[in-house]
Amino acid sequence: MKKYIAEFIGTFVLTFMGCGAAVFTGNLLTIAVAFGLSIVAMAYSIGNISGCHVNPAVSLAMFLNKKMSQDDLIFYVIAQVAGAIVAGGVLKLITALREGTTVERIGANGFDKYSEIGLNAGGALIIEVILTCIFVYVILEVTSKAEFANIAGIVIGLTLTFVHIVGINLTGTSVNPARSIGAALFSGTDALAQVWVFVLAPLVGAAAAAFLFKFMHSEQN
Repeated sequence: MKKYIAEFIGTFVLTFMGCGAAVFTGNLLTIAVAFGLSIVAMAYSIGNISGCHVNPAVSLAMFLNKKMSQDDLIFYVIAQVAGAIVAGGVLKLITALREGTTVERIGANGFDKYSEIGLNAGGALIIEVILTCIFVYVILEVTSKAEFANIAGIVIGLTLTFVHIVGINLTGTSVNPARSIGAALFSGTDALAQVWVFVLAPLVGAAAAAFLFKFMHSEQN
């Protein structure tokens, strides 16, 4: 139970801090760093309890590589989505208590008119698959080597930062279905109508990363 609670907490922190930066600062680098530092902080806080997946895509890749059971996969995903939803709800509450303009979107991902460059659904799918594959592949590699244990959290956090730097103006950067669901639920009907892309694409990207990892290490097994 502790590892599921840890995943809830970790995903809450990631979503709250990352999406909070999107809502309250709107600055690309600040948002990217907020997501990255959230992962670093959680990796060194809950990593020894749950592995600090805080992302259904990461958990799927770990499952495909036989590093976690099916039961753990299910409960990890439930905890992650729940943490993200609570974070989205708290952010929505905070914005409702502000004076001035109402915030409609709580760091939700999007395409078409919600993409800074007008990227369509197909483009959003492609970029999210690529960014997630890169992110998850780095996680699989860095966590597979005992000698990298002390720096794994930093490497993963930096990787999440640079995929956000590329992806924010394209889709807002998901690479995490839980974070996308948590934000979309409090960002209106358009966000909910588009969230399928940000659930499907990260899962496909994670599966691709898992198979790439297996291929790259097949000679060693």
